[in-house]
Amino acid sequence: MKTKRYAYYPGCSQHGTAAEYEVSARAVADKLGITLVDIEDWSCCGSTPAHTVDHVLYGALAARNLALAEQMKLDTMVTPCPSCLIALKSARVMAQDKARLQELRELIDLPLKGTIEVKSLLQVIFEDIGLEALTAMVKRPLTGLTFAPYYGCILTRPPQLAQFDDAENPVSMDKIIAAVGAQAPDFSFKTECCGAAFGLAKRQIVQTLSAKVLAAAEVIAADAIVVACPLCHQNLDLRQDQVNAFRGARSKMPIWYITQVVGLALGFSPHEMGLDKHAVASDAILAKWENQVKEHAK
Repeated sequence: MKTKRYAYYPGCSQHGTAAEYEVSARAVADKLGITLVDIEDWSCCGSTPAHTVDHVLYGALAARNLALAEQMKLDTMVTPCPSCLIALKSARVMAQDKARLQELRELIDLPLKGTIEVKSLLQVIFEDIGLEALTAMVKRPLTGLTFAPYYGCILTRPPQLAQFDDAENPVSMDKIIAAVGAQAPDFSFKTECCGAAFGLAKRQIVQTLSAKVLAAAEVIAADAIVVACPLCHQNLDLRQDQVNAFRGARSKMPIWYITQVVGLALGFSPHEMGLDKHAVASDAILAKWENQVKEHAK
């Protein structure tokens, strides 16, 4: 497989609360022939909160990283995080206006064109690698497992900015899950909000919205919910006990990153994918998978 090179923007969460997403993303990318070239001296993109304070300065925070990536002479920069993705794409759109482009250049004190393409890692796997190539590399199909693909509210929206998949009924994760041998039934809450960054300021909002996502996944008898967003993972995994107390439930629903799903199918161990780092244990689903593999091998 020909190696594909991308300027890589991890984002702040990948070096903190989503460290297992970072580990699994890099491992899977390398296995699939995706070379992630780190952007030197990258900085916070502003994420969700910054644009509520000052839209131009929010754009400048992300634009600085665009400018650094442009210096690498690569066509595309990639990030695993949907919040980072939208921030970077927003800055790129701002740079298309000549007056705003000049303002951004002055703020970041760097040359900026705003021409480098920005993609999520999910989009790179789905479009640039493709399902056929992915399926051909599967070593351990996730036979017998059922996943609820949860895209969250900004990975594919707004559509004019995201320019990937269907805004209201995305299917890229569904198809990747199927490509590695698992099931992805219709999941009605796949693009509903989990409460996003309100975990501290408005806890009841997160509890209310995340409770609906967990309940919907239980309705389709999912073994786990699959996400591509560090914030979604935090609300559904780390805060699951709080959410369950709020909704009067005791069930435990593992929350996996899409890179962990792909990584297991490619032959990595659960430990290598960081599944032991989650708040909600995956022992039961992993045991079910191992049993299914043994039965299939007979």
